[in-house]
Amino acid sequence: MEIISVINYKGGVGKTTVTSNLAAELAYRGKNVLVLDMDAQASLTFSFITPDFWDAYIKENKTIKSWFDCISQGNQTMPLSDLRIRPEVVNNYLSKHGKGCLDIISSHLGLINVDLELATLLGGASPQQTQKKHLKVHGKLREELLALGEQMNYDIVLIDCPPNFNIVTKNALIASDKILIPAKPDYLSTLGIDYLQKSVNSLVSDYNWYASKDDEYDEVNPEIMGVVFTMIQITSRKPIAAQQQYISQTRRLKVPVFDVHFRENKTIFADAPRNGMPVVLNYYSNVTHSDIVDEISDFVDEFESNLE
Repeated sequence: MEIISVINYKGGVGKTTVTSNLAAELAYRGKNVLVLDMDAQASLTFSFITPDFWDAYIKENKTIKSWFDCISQGNQTMPLSDLRIRPEVVNNYLSKHGKGCLDIISSHLGLINVDLELATLLGGASPQQTQKKHLKVHGKLREELLALGEQMNYDIVLIDCPPNFNIVTKNALIASDKILIPAKPDYLSTLGIDYLQKSVNSLVSDYNWYASKDDEYDEVNPEIMGVVFTMIQITSRKPIAAQQQYISQTRRLKVPVFDVHFRENKTIFADAPRNGMPVVLNYYSNVTHSDIVDEISDFVDEFESNLE
């Protein structure tokens, strides 16, 4: 099983679009996929589940916030399998075509406050207590995801991270084998990529230092899988010149960059979440829209080859 965090410090870069379409295409290719929404905006959640269903059946005790609440309150966490939902619309389509499955663990607006509650747990009266608390607060999600993956036979876990570097995000990164960075090719969206690399390296170094002194925890090594550029404006079958500049600039950071892009099309990408069916699983008679589906499929080809 591979665990991949999807993250960018900048919001509004198409992170949820990338995650939902990647998950759906992998499931269509026969994979058992879990998506974990850890962004308090819950955009990924509402790409597969209606707000009414979430409000009636999930909000109170079946989101990832409920799990983090147990940690901050010093209680035993429930198994992550208790939080797992199998969205009806997309899975009806997948089962009809004899494919894999797509499950989701939903988010909650209250995740915004969880970080402050978790931070109070990190203080310790002695270095040994500090070490134990650091490992428990930052490493619990990895332990639980590995157990869930074995229980449910998942092939891929995709974690949609919030656009920050708080304790919730650190849990996701520590849990991950690889990190995928969606970015718009503009100044603000690419500005934080180098800083993100440095932050991840520092997080891993600190965590592994503590883990090396405790036999209960393994060291981790999440690798940056690459940057996938989104919201591309195409002219003559290439990104416009202004965007090519930022793509080239990112390559000079020595960070891997995917060759395939997500082009901008507000019409189909904005409508897809309302129907609970990601763009990549839809059929479009419009040639431009059909080309977008083909490009997403090409991106997943490249994604899978990078996993090997």
